[in-house]
Amino acid sequence: MRPHHVPLVAALGLLCALLLTGCGSGEGGLKSAGPTPTAVGPVRLWPDLPPATDPPIDYGESDTQRVPGVKVPDNDVHTVTPAAVVLAEVRAHPDTYSGADGLYEETARAIEACGTKPAGCPVLRPYYRDLTGNGRDELIVGIRMPDQQVGVRVYLAENGGLTRIMSTVDQVISVELAGRDLIMRVSSAGIPGYEYRTAWSWDEQQHSMLPTRDEIIRVKPPGTVASPVPPAPRLVSPTPTPTSGAVPPAPVPVPTPAPLSLEPGP
Repeated sequence: MRPHHVPLVAALGLLCALLLTGCGSGEGGLKSAGPTPTAVGPVRLWPDLPPATDPPIDYGESDTQRVPGVKVPDNDVHTVTPAAVVLAEVRAHPDTYSGADGLYEETARAIEACGTKPAGCPVLRPYYRDLTGNGRDELIVGIRMPDQQVGVRVYLAENGGLTRIMSTVDQVISVELAGRDLIMRVSSAGIPGYEYRTAWSWDEQQHSMLPTRDEIIRVKPPGTVASPVPPAPRLVSPTPTPTSGAVPPAPVPVPTPAPLSLEPGP
């Protein structure tokens, strides 16, 4: 061995001795986390089933719709009147009581009268949030209906007009905004003590809002008698962004209704 290698060998020997001493002292060593459950991978059931030859239509394909006759300057949803938007859809789909355009007959009549009877207008005050990630706000509209039901619609401004990208009606407990998700809590009529909680999110491929997360949540302990009447719906959200500038004349001349209470009337 050459003389100049001796210091290196001695240093390595000292390091090994220190490491062995540390391990032998029982301090800083690895400790067992205890037994772990055996990993069970997914098991495909009925693997011989043939694939579907005629798959159903993708959810959301038929839910988007252009709002007829409504112009949106600079693609700014703050420039439109929510009651006029809903009225344009009512007039485009008269006598439609089910589906994405469906409204109760009395609700449709009340929307027609929003201009002359703003206190009875069922269109709730609007909320604004960028739900699509395009850097602009979308318009979120609530429509109060009989039997404590609320219609929730979302509109996207594009190409100088409005596209409705979400429409649903249910017995709503609350509506919340979380990031770019719109979360609805809905009463469960068939399972007392539970509620449905659905998160609607923007889907670029379908160009619409889809229910990306849907769950059933226990809200009352076992043995609690559920109330036959669900609580009144409420909207929970940041303070609406105030509109700025004069509102341009809409194709459907309906003045902006006075701000409404979020609680339904008696």
